[in-house]
Amino acid sequence: MLYNKVEICGVNTSNLKVLSESEKMRLLKEMHGGNARARDELVNGNLRLVLSVIQRFTQRGENLDDLFQVGCIGLIKAIDNFDISQNVRFSTYAVPMIIGEIRRYLRDNNSIRISRSMRDVAYKAMQIKERLTNEQLRDPTIEEIAKEMDLPKEEVVLALESIVEPVSLYEPVYSDGGDTIYVMDQVGDHNDDKNWLDEIALKEAIRNLNDREKRILYLRFFKGMTQIEVSSEIGISQAQVSRLEKGALAHIKKQI
Repeated sequence: MLYNKVEICGVNTSNLKVLSESEKMRLLKEMHGGNARARDELVNGNLRLVLSVIQRFTQRGENLDDLFQVGCIGLIKAIDNFDISQNVRFSTYAVPMIIGEIRRYLRDNNSIRISRSMRDVAYKAMQIKERLTNEQLRDPTIEEIAKEMDLPKEEVVLALESIVEPVSLYEPVYSDGGDTIYVMDQVGDHNDDKNWLDEIALKEAIRNLNDREKRILYLRFFKGMTQIEVSSEIGISQAQVSRLEKGALAHIKKQI
């Protein structure tokens, strides 16, 4: 267990400093003003955040030192790209960045190698799915995607499954100081009337978004991209992505 690991990468975890949110904001402002020491303090003051994130990956048999170093890369990216003008807690922004960096590392170092051709089929299928969704205002079937690609549907399914990372039912998806919500808590029977009506309301709310908002939500929540990655993909700033994402989610929430 990670709790029994006193040293990771030569760092004594029991002596790590923890910064308050106000201290983080102060150091971020100083860093943006050119203070290199403030950046170092931010990194050192958030190493416990990295430790808390890599706990969910300890059952994979990976070397903890490696995961910690990769997590630190994600932390540094979060520090360098954080927009202090947004009303967002730093940890709320940093955790997905750290998780994304670790998942990329695990995917790139997976002992089960997926062939390039299969990956190409999967990514092409995802692009076609996005196009058909925008054209038809509904999710296309596998048969429709396979027909567009002129491939057997079994080959398309296999390709798409090959790039999906397995998720444990006990992986936490949300925690805010109270009870933790796990993946298994969100898996249930989706055949009752209430869920059916909720799905209709959700699709109707998404349909009323503009094309840019739909694309941002698709990249963020279907492809798992960070706001920084989305901003690079569609050519706008991370702050604009954040504002448009919040507006789209607020619209959907209001509609349903």
